[in-house]
Amino acid sequence: MKHILPLVSFLGLIIAAPFSAQAKVNLFACEPEWAALAREIGGDEVEIFTATTARQDPHYVRAKPSLIAAMRKADLVVCTGASLETGWLPVLLQKSGKASIQPGGVGLLYAAELVRLLDIPDRLDRAEGDIHPEGNPHMHLDPHNIALVAAALTERLKLVDAANASSYQAGFDAFSQKWRQAVQRWETEAAELKGVYVVAHHKSFAYLLTWLGMRKAVTLEAKAGIPPAASHLQSLLQTLRQDPARLIIRTPYEPDDASEWLSEKTGTPALVLPFTVGGDAKSGDLFALFDRTISLLKSANGV
Repeated sequence: MKHILPLVSFLGLIIAAPFSAQAKVNLFACEPEWAALAREIGGDEVEIFTATTARQDPHYVRAKPSLIAAMRKADLVVCTGASLETGWLPVLLQKSGKASIQPGGVGLLYAAELVRLLDIPDRLDRAEGDIHPEGNPHMHLDPHNIALVAAALTERLKLVDAANASSYQAGFDAFSQKWRQAVQRWETEAAELKGVYVVAHHKSFAYLLTWLGMRKAVTLEAKAGIPPAASHLQSLLQTLRQDPARLIIRTPYEPDDASEWLSEKTGTPALVLPFTVGGDAKSGDLFALFDRTISLLKSANGV
């Protein structure tokens, strides 16, 4: 018996050890841009799972078992919101079984709720395609919106993991200073793009074009999320022959047939922009994403 008690005590220490160690915050990011932002602020304190890639349309994602498993581990969920993930995120949240990450909980942050959204519809009619009642959710390509989300994400990390609050604040301060300097540089570099007339496949780039003061024609999609019909493309072709655009832009996950057809008919260059972190080999983080996007736009416009 004298030998059994020390053994029991020793086993107890082994079992208790993992729970006494400081665990990382498990963060579930719906899109790559929010994973990248969390990495900038959270650093080594955060373990990040990204639900989608830059080559996936975030509207259409399957709530597969691997996503459910990741959601069950999540301490903090960061998504765009504004109905972007409405087809799959509610299922993941429900199956997680965690009260803290349900809508209204401290563990769920919707980026779109922090900014002023564009393209709020006058009326809701599903016949008009993939309508977002709250407005256009693709708000991350305005860097001023990123700054707003960064501040809110920092506060949410502090609430979820108060023990490392000072570390999150330091990460935010460092990121914010570097981000402000970068935004000033991007706006200077992109000044020559102001007024450039472009056609986009979808409304994915509305915030980028608004931020840069670029002019957008109608989209290749007559109705959001619905492939363009031949009649719409013919109509757009006639419009562009009278008022030529300088570029036709699309994301890496959108089909190229409509933009390539229109490019061939008009001679307007068709350009794929990275859209989010990882969209091409040179867009590995948020800073690189904007560097690359502006570089591509300037190069395609000969400026």
